Order: sequence, then structure tokens, then C-alpha cells
Amino acid sequence: MSPGAPVRLAFTHIPRRLWAGGYNYQSNLFAALAQFRPGEFSPILFAGNRDDDADLAELAEIPCVEVVRSAAFEGRAGLAAAVALGLDRTAAAEFRRMRIDAVFEAARFFGWRLPYPAVAWFPDLQHRKLPQLFPAAARWRREAGFRVQIASGRTIMLSSESALGDFRKYYPRATNKTSTVRFATRPSPALLTTNPAEVVAQYQLPEKYFYLPNQFYRHKNHQVVVDALAILVQRGFDVVVCATGSTEDPQERGYFDQFMAQVRSLGLEQRFLHLGMIPMPHVYALLRACSALINPSRFEGWSTTVEEAKSFGVPMILSDLDVHREQAAGAARYFGTDDPTTLADHLIRASLDSEVSIIRYPVPHQNDRVAAFAADFANTVRSSMQIFPRQ
Repeated sequence: MSPGAPVRLAFTHIPRRLWAGGYNYQSNLFAALAQFRPGEFSPILFAGNRDDDADLAELAEIPCVEVVRSAAFEGRAGLAAAVALGLDRTAAAEFRRMRIDAVFEAARFFGWRLPYPAVAWFPDLQHRKLPQLFPAAARWRREAGFRVQIASGRTIMLSSESALGDFRKYYPRATNKTSTVRFATRPSPALLTTNPAEVVAQYQLPEKYFYLPNQFYRHKNHQVVVDALAILVQRGFDVVVCATGSTEDPQERGYFDQFMAQVRSLGLEQRFLHLGMIPMPHVYALLRACSALINPSRFEGWSTTVEEAKSFGVPMILSDLDVHREQAAGAARYFGTDDPTTLADHLIRASLDSEVSIIRYPVPHQNDRVAAFAADFANTVRSSMQIFPRQ
């Protein structure tokens, strides 16, 4: 690496359809680095040949991001070699060809003999706190992945103090350097050009609605929202919840269809509306115009949807998790993950408090939070590079 040259930092693509939060995280990280650490990093995004063109095109438009397609990054290619032989040789060859200086591992392990400094991102430790939500094989794979990264001396990046506490609880003997990097976002102006009123009309939503943009995994806990809607029907109070996001859960196929069948059986199909995967400008449009964001999740590392709501000053109704209280700093209504009655009460109050046809814009000082996010990430990578020769 030449003095003064940007750090060529390797990332692997996270498909939006599999993990929208991870895709959005990397997209916002790239944008934050470009805006607040210009010339310091060149994100090199490695993707498989079959990854979605539209996803990658959107990321390639961010300044300094370079997309590299290779069969070495198809699915779990190279993982067996990384674990058994200590190195994913095909991936390492691509890193060498692209003159990589450091590697960011997100749900990917390239081997304990990887000849580059590496930061391993542990978004959360859900598989340890809520093991019943994972099939045994999936839980074992995730735990094995974390343990080999720990054993390989990676710098471990966590997304919250809550996650850091979990890490220390479950891996008390780990001596790895750790870093807490709190995600923050300020959406690109290009994503805010869509008229929210037109998007609301396009999806035939009422003037007042609540927004739930969580992927359809069981732990995201859409169930408590439907239970709250059923309570509101009994009370004679009409509330509409608009949900968006992927319906694919590789660990529990068919869950979405079963869930929506339940919604229909309760007669709530006009009150719980699922729009599927929608364009990001539409996501932001619906967020900016809603009465409040709902995040009922049973577990979060650091919620992307909460950060996006905070960036516009959107009211929030959140499950009562330590990380949600850390993230929202008390600026939200909270309910227990199995308490639809309190959620129903919050929905009534938020609906009565909300204005009709309000359109929100980014809040003041949001750039300061995004700049801190970029700085913390940059310091984490720089630190891993400094200690690498001594590992």
C-alpha cells in the first residue's frame, strides 16, 4: 500500500432479498465513507456472477465503490477450504489480483491463514440468546463461524453496547480486539425525490397508516402486530399497518404463507397489508409519511429501520429491547414482545396524535451522527491494520 493511497477494503455482497438490513447497512456505510472520509477508503465489493444486477448497479453508483464479479464468491464457495486448510484460496487470489489491503468479513470466513488484516462483523448474537428460533444446523454453522473468526484473531466489530455485552458474556475467554460501531444513516437525496403522497396513493393506503418494513423472519415478530390489530377490531378502532420486505426465510420456508393465511382467517387483510419488496425510494416515501414506525422484533443487533426512522424524526413504537432503548434514547413508545394489548394502546395514541398528510425531511445534525459512524468504522479498520503484523 502506497503512503497516502486509499485503503482498498474488500467487502462481499449481501443480497437484498436474503438480508435487506445487511444490504442497506453496506450501502449506507459506503455512502458515509465517501462523504465523510473521502479519499481514505476504496470499497471493493466482491459478488458472485449470479448476484442481482440491479442490487449491484445501485451500489456501484456510490462514489469510489468498485464491483468485482467472480465465481469465487458464489454462495459458500471456498468455505470448506477456509476451515479445513486455513485459506479460501480462490477468494484470496481475487483479493491479490485486486490489490486488497484489508478485508471486512460479514457472514463470511476466508481462513485463519488469510494474509490480510480482517475485521469480522458480528451484527448480533441472536443464535445464542434465542436458540429456539434456529434449526440446529443453522445454529451450529453460525456458532462455528463466530468461533473460527475469534480463534483466527480477527478484530471483532459489534453494532451496539448491548451486542458487546452479549459477546463478552458468551465468549468470556476471547482476547480479540473489539470495537463498537453504531450505524447511522442519511439517505441519498436521489432516494428522496419520489413524492410520498403519490406513493401512498399508488399502494392505496389511507392517510394514516403505520409502517413495518421488517423482513419476514419469525423473530421479527409480526405476530404481535396482528394480535394487536385483532384487539383493536374488538375495540372498534380502525388501524392499518403497511408491511414491506422480503418474504423469504431460508430457515423456515412457508412461514409467510402460513402467516398471511392467519391474517385472512382473522379478517384482517384490509388492516395488515403486505406490499412485498418495493423500490428503496418507495420505502423512504412510506417511512416519511407514516403515523409511526413499528419494530416488534424479538432481537436486534442495531436496527436499520430504527436508524432510518430517526433520520427523519418519525415517531417509533418499538419492542422493549435493551438495544432499542440504547438506540432510540427513550424517544419511542415501548411494548413487550408478547404484549399485544400495550401495542394496541400505543397504536391508538399514536394514531390520535399523528397529523394527516405530514411529510418529513432529514432532521438537523443527522450528518454529525453519520460522520461519527464513518469515523468509528475507519478507526476500527485502521486499528486492525496496525496490529495485523503482530498477530
